Amino acid sequence: MKELAGRLAALDPDAGAALRVITYFDSLVEAHAGLEAIVRGAAVLAGCPARLVDPERRVRVRVTPDGQRDDAVEPPDGAWLSTPVIPHGALWLERAGPAGPVDAMVLERAAAAARDALDRTRGRAPAPRDPALVELLCDPAAPEPARLAAAHKLGLPAGGPVHALAVEGGLASVQLAVTPVAGGRRTGVGPAGAVADLPRSWAAARTALRFTAEGTAQDPGPRVVYADELGGLAALATAVGPGTPPVPDVLALERAASAAPWMLATLHAVATTPSLRTAAGTLTLHHSTLQDRLAHAERLLGWGLRDAPGKLRLQLALALRRLHRNPA
Repeated sequence: MKELAGRLAALDPDAGAALRVITYFDSLVEAHAGLEAIVRGAAVLAGCPARLVDPERRVRVRVTPDGQRDDAVEPPDGAWLSTPVIPHGALWLERAGPAGPVDAMVLERAAAAARDALDRTRGRAPAPRDPALVELLCDPAAPEPARLAAAHKLGLPAGGPVHALAVEGGLASVQLAVTPVAGGRRTGVGPAGAVADLPRSWAAARTALRFTAEGTAQDPGPRVVYADELGGLAALATAVGPGTPPVPDVLALERAASAAPWMLATLHAVATTPSLRTAAGTLTLHHSTLQDRLAHAERLLGWGLRDAPGKLRLQLALALRRLHRNPA
């Protein structure tokens, strides 16, 4: 394997480095290495601090890239590279993304090794959470002692930080705030707090879910939305219900969308990037092509998109469109 890694490194440095990562963590698993050794390997190979956090099992290990144990108390930064360690833990590389091929392999193999070590030394993960207990936690009418008892059964600390998640289809979930949010389905994430705050977190998560999108050309936008990041936009949700007629700007947006298959994705890029040049790069378009598309979109919409007021008007129209597509 070492000889193969050397040959690969000569042909493709990233492939050779990734193979060395696989070999390294496989050897740790075979040797039944402990959690600190696994996190140390991740930190040294990635060249940045690494930490493993599993609150349910009371595990918190942080190692610096020089191999020294240094368990920081500051919470992880959401921009850092991370991967979940089922069911409630996470492995973090303390560096913002996107992940390169070596970082991605370090996360994958270190997380797998950590799961093996956790199962071996801390016992296997509990069964999936009882939906009835989750519903009780999020019910504002339930007595607080009953909600605290439900949290204890689910292994959630009463003091938090925990938050509620609203998943498309009406599903409710509760998890520790340090656990990465899976992005496979549209999800609204409520604010973090104590168990007693979960009903408010659940209400906010349901509002955030309404601002999510499928992330496709016909429904561009984020699949995961955090209620804490909505700010004043959350007030729009109270004004748009199942029977609320769309305002003229939303109707204009729908007409424009029906005129060209690229329209919504282009408008979303313009609305969410700091400049037209950045938007063109996001769409992998030449700048002049984007200018032509914008001119066509402006004629269909009836307002300009190249100044701050026009861009704000577009942002509000896109947000209102999502609220109409995702009624309360």
